[in-house]
Amino acid sequence: MSHNINITKVAESKVDALDFNNIPLGTTFTDHMFICDFENGEWTNPRIEPLELIPTHPAAMALHYGQAIFEGMKATVDTEGNPMLFRADKNAARLNFSADRMGMPDFPEDLFVEGLKQLVDLERNWIPPTDGSALYLRPFMYADEPFIGMRAATHYKFIIMASPAGPFFSKRIKLWAEKKYIRAASGGTGEAKAAGNYAAAIRPTELAKAKGYDQVLWLDAVEHKYIQEVGTMNIFFKIGGKMITPKRDGSILDGITRLSVIDVLRDKGYEVVERAITIDEIKTASNNGTLEEAFGTGTAVGIAYIQDIGLEGEVIHVSDESPVGNEVNDTLNAIKTGKVEDAFGWMIKVENELV
Repeated sequence: MSHNINITKVAESKVDALDFNNIPLGTTFTDHMFICDFENGEWTNPRIEPLELIPTHPAAMALHYGQAIFEGMKATVDTEGNPMLFRADKNAARLNFSADRMGMPDFPEDLFVEGLKQLVDLERNWIPPTDGSALYLRPFMYADEPFIGMRAATHYKFIIMASPAGPFFSKRIKLWAEKKYIRAASGGTGEAKAAGNYAAAIRPTELAKAKGYDQVLWLDAVEHKYIQEVGTMNIFFKIGGKMITPKRDGSILDGITRLSVIDVLRDKGYEVVERAITIDEIKTASNNGTLEEAFGTGTAVGIAYIQDIGLEGEVIHVSDESPVGNEVNDTLNAIKTGKVEDAFGWMIKVENELV
């Protein structure tokens, strides 16, 4: 191993107390976490230790100035029981893209991947075996320097924690096209996976849920008509036989699942178009019958099939079935679990990293 990662194990694992058929969403965590500190201009002391509370000074800069970023990814098991990581190198690169935008230091990408592998190896018994389930991995970085003042911090923590997760959406979902609040504007932080982006989305999402919808469909910040993405997902539409997804314009997250779905669709012979698309175009396509289906894509949700879109007192019906979405979802799941050949070279096998 190129990095010396010190490991302190728990005396007794909690995994035997977990009901893998009934996993509470986002509240169950594994035994250990990976931690690394940035101080004096370099990352030091990479380690895996028991998951516990982290002492934080009240003046920690992340609490006051928002220097906090994160990634989301999953570990699955293949048909032989080996833990597998999906495109971890892309998550490492995107974390550093976010860090650069937020004025934070890069994290060594090889250490990112190695830390993941060793943590997942240690927590392999926490990976749910059921199809559609996985061990959700949350790498994140935040400024923990105690200082009240507007500048980049000089001390940060990078942590990876893990949480077993079942399927995210078990039913078709409904979206609310938001015309008042915005998620991001070009030149802002929309392309970064910054914590503040999600904080700004909480209130509009709660309002959408109060109307009977599951997520917000975000529109552009200027004209409130160009579709950007969904609350926790990128989005694809099938219109007139073509797969269309909003192009990246500085305000849309560079989703790793989005990128992978585009590759899978093109490999299967579908025409994929990345371009600006308006909510009015979706409404027209629904009315004239050319809107065939739509689905969201993201690490947590996988593929989420979209039923309807609410828009200012009316409902745009999308579809009752998602044959292409199902096909893509089945393909991605089969690749992640080793049931089909990984022709794209995406998967990283975790093999006895701690030996």
